[in-house]
Formats: sequence, structure tokens, C-alpha cells
Amino acid sequence: MKALLLENIHPVAVEVLEDRGFEVELRPGSLSEAELAQSLDGVALLGIRSNTHITEKVLDAAPDLLAVGCFCIGTNQVALDAAAERGIAVFNAPYSNTRSVVELVIGEIIALARRLPEKTLRMHDGIWDKSARGSHEVRGRTLGIVGYGNIGTQLSNVAEAMGMRVVFYDTADRPAHGNARRMRSMDDLLAISDVVSLHVDGRPGNAGFFGPEQFKAMKPRAMFINASRGMVVDDLALRDHLLSGHIAGAALDVFPVEPKAQGDAFESVLRGLDNVILTPHVGGSTQEAQEEIGWFVAGKLAGFAHEGSTALAVNLPAVVVPPLETGHRMGFLHVNVPGVLAEVNALLAQEGDNVTGQHLATRGQLGYVVTDASNQLSEGSLQRLRSSEHCRWVRTW
Repeated sequence: MKALLLENIHPVAVEVLEDRGFEVELRPGSLSEAELAQSLDGVALLGIRSNTHITEKVLDAAPDLLAVGCFCIGTNQVALDAAAERGIAVFNAPYSNTRSVVELVIGEIIALARRLPEKTLRMHDGIWDKSARGSHEVRGRTLGIVGYGNIGTQLSNVAEAMGMRVVFYDTADRPAHGNARRMRSMDDLLAISDVVSLHVDGRPGNAGFFGPEQFKAMKPRAMFINASRGMVVDDLALRDHLLSGHIAGAALDVFPVEPKAQGDAFESVLRGLDNVILTPHVGGSTQEAQEEIGWFVAGKLAGFAHEGSTALAVNLPAVVVPPLETGHRMGFLHVNVPGVLAEVNALLAQEGDNVTGQHLATRGQLGYVVTDASNQLSEGSLQRLRSSEHCRWVRTW
């Protein structure tokens, strides 16, 4: 089977997939919808990062596609429901680069508090500006975290260890870590935070999430950091508040429009401001994180293709199955209605198939059952399952 990996995915992913018998093609950048649709003939596994978008049109052009691996945290760049309807599993790496993002944010907090962007620029211009004016310790300052998931909570722990006070706001009911305090509203958080750091996901409803009203509600001379998604922030509004002096400094790692490939031109209304740190979406781009992501996601893709495991899939029912050491295996993806499992087992019994193990899970409109048998399932069984009105697909291993 063939795997196509885009956007400079770590070489360890190639090693994992080749070791599992896949022919791997690597491409350095992302592809447009049309380019991607033309590139998927015969591709069983597709690996992407955040810049490649998998639309319904792309999925329609990929009849051989079994699974998509997002070698990053987010999956909003994939039409998840459309993929699920076609039985295409989608995997990501929700934890592998958490520490890398947190360390970048911590570094940016310190750099902004100490006015390092301005200081280093002046040194490069040959100006010795030794002054404590506007330079502060982060100890004792209040960090407001908007979005208290995997990254937000770890940032909370590290910031508190540095002596910062931590407050957070999240629409989900998440427990506080350490001495962090939950705020009842985002406005309450903005009013008291010396630093505001966004860690929200890229769901469509979050577009324009942080705009003029939110910047206006921030504490005067506070700092702003966005290492989540570019589309959640109004960069023009941020620029206005930076120029007015209301916001003391900002650091951004993500942008509403990002270049497609290494070396492409980057445009932003925030370029040229000496109190702004701009980085090219490298929050999770450390060697350690990318290697871990490459190993993790490639393993999930191979596990699904070779064994039927959907553990940690984001759009299909999650069935964790052990490696198949003896016998034969069948995966049956079906519409989630009552009685399907009984129907499957009755059919197998009628055909005389001996079941040795079975795993079932449901998710939304879909159910997925993996059945192990001592002997290869009869063609009669497989044909009857494929003809079931509830069947999405049947695969055997």
C-alpha cells in the first residue's frame, strides 16, 4: 500500500511506515485542493500537518484512502464528518507537542516582559540601550489562560512554578491545577491578567473569537499571546491596540493566512512592530516533538490499516484491539442502530464461523465491530455483511 506524507513530516514516520510494508512518498509543502485531488490515486494513507485541507472534494477523489494522519494537534483542517461517512479514519497527536508549545509561550512571556525584541533590535543596529525602563519580572504577575485543555493546563503548571498567578477561562468544566483560579467569564479574566494567552481550537465557531471588544477589555499595558489558531484573532484590532499603547506587547505563532511552503513570502499587518514577536507556526516544531508526533501518528495509521485498530481516532468509534497473532480478523463499520451486533453474530453462526474475540464501539451515527475468528470467514458471510442495509464497509486481515 502507498502512503503520501506532506509538509515536512519527520523522517521517523517514514521509517515506521516502511517497516510496516508501505511505499512512502514525501512532499515538502502543502497541496491545494485541486493538487491534492490529483495526487491521491492509489494512496491508502495520507499524512498532513495544519496547512493542508482535506475537503469533501478531496475525499471524493480518493477511493483508495483508508486513513488520514494529522501530524499535529488540530484536526479542523479535515472534513471529519465527511471522512467518517466514507469510513476514513482520522488520527492526530493530541499530546506529543504540548511541552514544546508551552516552552515557547513561557519564553515569549519572559521576552515580552523584559522587552527583549526591542533590545536585541537596537543592539543589532549598534545602539547600547542599557535601561530598566519598561522591563519587568514575570514573578507575581497574573497569567490569564483562555482555553484550559492539554496545553493550557501544562502552561498553568509551569507558569505557577515560576511564581506567576494563574487564572483561566474555559467553556468546558475543567478542574483547576495547583493554585489556578477559574474565572466566571472571559471579561473577568481579561480585566485582571497581565498576560493573556490563547489556547482554543480551530472549530468554525471560534473564527474571530478575539477581536476589538476583547482587546479593549484587557488590562491596560497587558501582553497578548496567540499560539492556538490564526483565525481566532483579529490581527487588525490587535495592531490598533498595540499602536495606541493599550497592549504593551504581543507574540503570535499562528496567522489567518499562512504561506504554503518553506521560503514563501509572509505578509501580516503586525510586521515591523518592535514590541511584537512573530514566529512561523513553530510552537510544536522542536526535534523532540516532531519525532514523537511522527512515531505516534504513523503507528496509528499502520495499526488501522493492518489490524483495524481505531484507538484515538477522532471521527470513528474507538476500538482498541490487540495485534492479531493467530486466526483471522474482520472489521465491520455500520450505521449505529439497535440489533446490528446480534445480526452479525447470527449471520456468522449460520455460516459456521467460529468467533474467538469481538470488540464493539459506537460513536454518533456509526458503530464499529472487530471480530476475530479461528478460521478465515466464509465468503458467504462477507457477502451477506456487505449487502446489509447497515453496512458502510467490511475489511478483513
